[in-house]
Amino acid sequence: MHPPDRDQTWVGLSESPLPVEQAAAWVVEPNCGGVVTFNGTARDHSDGRPEVSVLEYEAYEEQVTPRLRSIADQARLRWPTVGRIALLHRMGRVEIGESAVVVAVGAPHRDEAFQAARFCIDTLKATVPIWKREAWSGGESWGLEPQHVREIAELDSAVRIGGSDAARSADRHDGALG
Repeated sequence: MHPPDRDQTWVGLSESPLPVEQAAAWVVEPNCGGVVTFNGTARDHSDGRPEVSVLEYEAYEEQVTPRLRSIADQARLRWPTVGRIALLHRMGRVEIGESAVVVAVGAPHRDEAFQAARFCIDTLKATVPIWKREAWSGGESWGLEPQHVREIAELDSAVRIGGSDAARSADRHDGALG
């Protein structure tokens, strides 16, 4: 998984460990003084699920890349000064402590970088068809019950910084992803 040569958007799925440091460095540009990187790592528990030992991700791959690109496009419409955006997600088995998702955003100022990064992760979790299987001390589940993939347009009025419906839904239903 390598960043694009000319494009300002880097999206992708990988069965290998995500290039967290490379994504954070890639969004740095001379005109962007604000860089925000969100690194969602697999944790060893989630609500009602102690001792999570396995996380495995599956995706509707044909839909993932276009949806990730659309999220980046929407972020740029909302915050026109945003520079590069990286949206990367793991597939397959992810060990506890490994990165499952990385969002990196560069912008001239920190406020736009923070807002755009928050929008990107919240919208990714609510609209991109990626499913997670968890195994924990009391069982296992694909986690399909609480998560309903929505269209970005459905979230348009809901996504607000610091308390969006999408953020609350993602925080409540993300299982062992941080």
